[in-house]
Amino acid sequence: MANEKKKLPSPQKRVITSKTKNLRNRMFKSAFKTLIKKFESTVASGDKEAATALYALVVKKTDQAAAKGIIHTNNAARKKSRFTTMLNAMA
Repeated sequence: MANEKKKLPSPQKRVITSKTKNLRNRMFKSAFKTLIKKFESTVASGDKEAATALYALVVKKTDQAAAKGIIHTNNAARKKSRFTTMLNAMA
């Protein structure tokens, strides 16, 4: 009986966990978008070496976002295809 008063009801737990997950997803998505913008600006500037280095990082983060469910799998595939096209257009 002693622990009954300390336990939270299930709906309150769901609110806490959903807020935590929402914050984590927003932080990841914000950093992801910033990385994409950095890659696009590097491609626009014409720096092939920096763009190639950023390309690997952008593709990795895209795969991670898809694995975590932050973006849809098809969305990730489309983004990676566009990144590849941008990089190849520099040559």
